[in-house]
Amino acid sequence: MTADPAVILGRPRPVVPGPGLPADLLVGRSNNNLDVAWHSGRLWLAWRTAPTHFASAEAAVHVVVSDDGGRTWEHDHTIAPERDIREPRFVSWRGRLLLYWFTAGTSGTAFTPDRIWVSSRGDDRGWDPPRAISPPDCVVWRVRPVGGRLAMTLYRGAGSLFTRHPVPLTVELWASDDGLAWSPLDPARPIVHHGGSETELIELPDGRILAVVRKEGPHGGWGADICTSEPGPAVGALARWERRADPRKFDSPLLFLDRGRPFLLTRRQVAFGGGFDLDRGPLRRLAPAPRTKVDQAAYWLTPKRTALYAIDPDDRTATWLTDLPSAGDTAFAGEVPTDPRHPDDGRHLVFNYSSRVDRGWWPWMVGQLNRTHIYALDVTIAP
Repeated sequence: MTADPAVILGRPRPVVPGPGLPADLLVGRSNNNLDVAWHSGRLWLAWRTAPTHFASAEAAVHVVVSDDGGRTWEHDHTIAPERDIREPRFVSWRGRLLLYWFTAGTSGTAFTPDRIWVSSRGDDRGWDPPRAISPPDCVVWRVRPVGGRLAMTLYRGAGSLFTRHPVPLTVELWASDDGLAWSPLDPARPIVHHGGSETELIELPDGRILAVVRKEGPHGGWGADICTSEPGPAVGALARWERRADPRKFDSPLLFLDRGRPFLLTRRQVAFGGGFDLDRGPLRRLAPAPRTKVDQAAYWLTPKRTALYAIDPDDRTATWLTDLPSAGDTAFAGEVPTDPRHPDDGRHLVFNYSSRVDRGWWPWMVGQLNRTHIYALDVTIAP
């Protein structure tokens, strides 16, 4: 990418809560983790709603569908497992719409991932009963078509991340032909990254796989890794990638293509030059675990934005382009082409969540304790 493209942002439109939702749909104070997809000519949105940002037995994932490009919505499905539920992920695959998520505990002071689940919907009937597709302590991050199969990134060890004795996080790569039966891509070597968690991936036009891996320490470093695989259409190329470390921690990463160019939507740290690990003064002498706790505390107590970056897959670098309307607790975006009949015209429809956007000074933690909403935004990227 030789020059940074111009980006035009539209006016954000309220979705959750919003005038286009069914009046009788119950929506909590916290509306955040989401995904969006085109399927069978209709626009689908799934999101987590709960009393707070933190784990709750009252959490649910609502699924709504629109026939007018997102102006009005019809309630289609709700998943309410009586425990926390997060990371809804859509994939339109072989005529069916697949929805993935993971369940967790009910304590608002602990992160306890359980299993990954999937449900499938055909056009002629509703959603099939959910089925568990992983052992406990697994968090799904992304499911993408790659080389004629489906690829899933998931991570383990997150239940200890915010405790006194965190274990090393590991990222695994799984594959499936039908989206229902999953197994590690390479059973002998299921782990493709040590120290990472949320791992986004996308197939580039030349057959390489681009991945962005969030790293929160204390094992494997702090910030993010930007990775590219060897060329080749096979999903197996994902297991062989080169990486470049970035001091910025790209939370909730979402990659998408515009005319073959990769872009990243993610959370941006406003303070400390954007870096996650403070890496200064006496902190450098701390052991990795307590140093990570200081980094986490500083991160929670400083403002955030949702930002758009251009990715150079050859240099494996990320260049900030602009911030989306965002403040407080924010950044878990979904993206689709505005018109699925013309996916390469530079127009994108982005859904994101945020605290009130006029509260730009709010630290992340203050946003987590207050209401959050979901909005839609038109994003146009110049050729």
